[in-house]
Amino acid sequence: MVREIEIEKYLMKRVKDKGGLCWKFTSGLAGMPDRIVMFPGGKLGFLEVKKPGSLPRALQIKRITQINRLGFFSTWVDTKQKVDEVLNEIYS
Repeated sequence: MVREIEIEKYLMKRVKDKGGLCWKFTSGLAGMPDRIVMFPGGKLGFLEVKKPGSLPRALQIKRITQINRLGFFSTWVDTKQKVDEVLNEIYS
């Protein structure tokens, strides 16, 4: 079974391969997404990383929704395929 850390490492590698940055996001606010993904041209996303089949906690969904309502991209990823799909959405 794939672990969360494997998804996170895959995310970081794919972002780097596309010329972007994938920083661990630490905040004093509970429930914030794990990673900030940045690509040239001001393309930005906030991603919560989960193990396959896991869903974000209620507070994490609340934070993702708040970020999206402000016009930024935020979601969660739980598979390598989802990582690729989300990165293509942010990058394009």
